[in-house]
Amino acid sequence: MSFYLIVGIAALGGLLFGYDTGVISGALLFIRTDFALSAGMQGLVAGIALAGAAVGAAFAGGLSDRFGRRWVIFFTGLIFIAGSLVAALAPEVMTLLAGRLLVGVGIGVASMLTPLYLAETAPARSRGALVSLNQLAITVGILVSYLIGYLFARHGEWRWMLALGAVPGVILSAGMLTLPETPRWLAGHGRMEEAGGVLRRLRGLGDIEAELSELRTDLLREGSLPSWRELLSPNVRLPLIIGVGLAIFQQITGINTVIYFAPTIFQAAGLSSASAAILATAGVGVVNVVMTLVSIRLIDSVGRRTLLLIGLLGMAACLLLLGLGFAIGGASGALGWITALSLAAYVGFFAIGLGPVFWLLISEIFPLYVRGRAMGIATIANWGFNLIVTVTFLELINIFGRPGTFLIYAILTVAAFIFTRALVPETKGRSLEQIEADLHARG
Repeated sequence: MSFYLIVGIAALGGLLFGYDTGVISGALLFIRTDFALSAGMQGLVAGIALAGAAVGAAFAGGLSDRFGRRWVIFFTGLIFIAGSLVAALAPEVMTLLAGRLLVGVGIGVASMLTPLYLAETAPARSRGALVSLNQLAITVGILVSYLIGYLFARHGEWRWMLALGAVPGVILSAGMLTLPETPRWLAGHGRMEEAGGVLRRLRGLGDIEAELSELRTDLLREGSLPSWRELLSPNVRLPLIIGVGLAIFQQITGINTVIYFAPTIFQAAGLSSASAAILATAGVGVVNVVMTLVSIRLIDSVGRRTLLLIGLLGMAACLLLLGLGFAIGGASGALGWITALSLAAYVGFFAIGLGPVFWLLISEIFPLYVRGRAMGIATIANWGFNLIVTVTFLELINIFGRPGTFLIYAILTVAAFIFTRALVPETKGRSLEQIEADLHARG
């Protein structure tokens, strides 16, 4: 099997993540009418998937460390199928919530394990681009969800919007049955001969002895599966600070206010039609995909840290411009254009930096023996703060207005820049074992 086919199947987890994250923004416009939802219940329908994602992330690391990355991803595909169909067929709101909760669990597991699987199977020289294909799949999933929302918006067919999430779930589960376990997981469980066989399958005619030697050295140093308390050990502390810090900053800089509320933002800027607002949001989704492709092209040459710093500076500038646009909008006719351009540019800078680089870095920086569990902690933080940003966005607008709210996000983005400059290492072109040794020395 081609290595790129392996990557393509595994990255379907990212596509499901993106689709089921984005689809609710269009579907909710019609769900609220069919089920006569209050504002609070609308928030619950949108937010319960985020709660499910935190739960999924909480268990994914430990389960993947014990049972393997491959099998946990396989069952995640089944969860996506079940959740999508339950939500689509829901006769009343409680069943809908149950389906969305299941989908959220799948999102949480996929958001952690897809980049981990890709990182542990990719060669060091191209790991950045290959793992970032997961982020590309997420952006494609979000864009597809917007387009599907627009397609079915004419007749309010929200059930089809939700049901179509089952299709890539079927492909993911079927595909994972044909894929190998990661060499690093096999080696960590004493199955070195199998690890060598998988490496030969992945690398083709390439020499795998150096990679196997690094794995053996790593295992001798680290031993068997850890207890949870080992996440607090000195050699894990700095990677955990970096991983959790980036997880939080990826959310509190405001990206999911665009993913979940872009139609609302565009309506506030003058696009009164729901279909027009969804279509404008799809345009932002196109920018997200295109700039993610640019990031993939650059991430193994320019480097992770450099792209992260450039992206954060651009995001801060765009958030300031967006706030300015809302501040002057009442006095001029420029608000719609300023909003559209600054939102698109903001998403573009996120897509070239903080979007893909966060998921890549947390798959690279943790020691092998705690990698699954440590990534789980970072992913829980990511989804927890996603939920916080989602439920506070409209309240912040009520308290501070749109200009003040986007100024807050701009200030937090500057804080993310300072954090990155101080702590985040450059990892391009280095093996996972070399990255671990460097962070251990710094810690």
